[in-house]
Amino acid sequence: MLSDDQTRRILDAVDAGFDAQLSFTQDLVKHPSLRTREGSAQDLMFGAMSGRGLEMDRWELDAEELSAHEGFGPVTVSYEGMTNVVGTYRPGTERGRSLILNGHIDVVPEGPSEDWSRHPWDAPVIDGWMYGRGAGDMKAGLAANLFAFDAVRAAGFEPAGRIHFQSVVEEECTGNGSLSALMRNYRADAVIIPEPEEDMLVRANVGVLWFKVRVTGNPTHPREMGTGFNAIDAAYTAMSALREVEEKWNADRGQHRYFEDLDHPINFNFGGIAGGDWPSSVPAWCEFDVRAAIYPGITAEHAWAELQECLAHLGRGPAPIKAVGVKTGFFSEGYVLEPGSDAEAMLERTHAQVFGRKLESFTTPGYLDGRVFALYADTPALVYGPVSESIHGFDERVSVESIRRITKSIALFIAGWCGIDDRPENPAQG
Repeated sequence: MLSDDQTRRILDAVDAGFDAQLSFTQDLVKHPSLRTREGSAQDLMFGAMSGRGLEMDRWELDAEELSAHEGFGPVTVSYEGMTNVVGTYRPGTERGRSLILNGHIDVVPEGPSEDWSRHPWDAPVIDGWMYGRGAGDMKAGLAANLFAFDAVRAAGFEPAGRIHFQSVVEEECTGNGSLSALMRNYRADAVIIPEPEEDMLVRANVGVLWFKVRVTGNPTHPREMGTGFNAIDAAYTAMSALREVEEKWNADRGQHRYFEDLDHPINFNFGGIAGGDWPSSVPAWCEFDVRAAIYPGITAEHAWAELQECLAHLGRGPAPIKAVGVKTGFFSEGYVLEPGSDAEAMLERTHAQVFGRKLESFTTPGYLDGRVFALYADTPALVYGPVSESIHGFDERVSVESIRRITKSIALFIAGWCGIDDRPENPAQG
């Protein structure tokens, strides 16, 4: 248990370093780390970690190696040049509990820039909010991990437990980045992932499947449309069939703990569509992309089998439609953070100290890398982060004061969880 003086010194150190933290976060947002283009942002993270004297590891993801794991998400891009960055702090004498501070560097596409009220990569701070693609999801959290650690040290202490700082790719599409770090044997007694979670803790989280549906038509000249088969029209019939599965799964929510009171926990998103070759031919093909959610406790294989049966059934009716699904990314299961862990109790204390109120938890219908640690490492994964708005949308933004408070809570967690020793008065660099 930290003393009042130790707590005050750490909280004051967060405040003292907060301008530098915001500046670093802005620099990070200015790197458009879209999928396959994360390199420059990872360079920045590597420099920030190595400059803190951490033991550095950077490696390229290996799709073939990852495919042997049950949590693997199928890959449709080359992983050449796509790297994870991990910096490890090791105390002189490791007597405290270990910790992973995880975050993803990849961001979703920004959409048409003209529909933003300001440029998506400029990262201005306006009226207490930092704007920009990835500002909330989740570069503010990545920076908070590092600057929370800085505050502990600036307050005159050294953590007494091992800490792995992880900046991973692929969270927005497969989850293979955190999975790769786990397969590289980075493990600890607890994990914090400061995703944009409204100053709350995620209690339960859906699994996600990504797949593409290809519908085959029969091309003819438009003058003979009645003798052809329009694949684009048929694609909407396939979408309607998938909507029926979505509603069936939503009707089952009462059977799934923590999802009973959500109005619509299972969402199928049709995120892209393409079809046909030109206007004067009945379309011979149409493809559409789907993101489907599943409940914790439902295996990805089981859900996939039901979705495949839905599509196969379309080919057995009086007007058969040939629709084939192919996995394209996430093939992940959901998870529940079981209450009662020592890690959650610690976070409850640090949150109350900083926010002056009880830590609340909630269920989210979005994907989180917490599933990697919860399902495959039996490790409490505390997904807990700042208030944000319009993540994945136009004018994404994150609350500056929420960042400050979350950083303070993480800093106190580091000190309380790992333990602390007094730093030497003139410690060597790093």
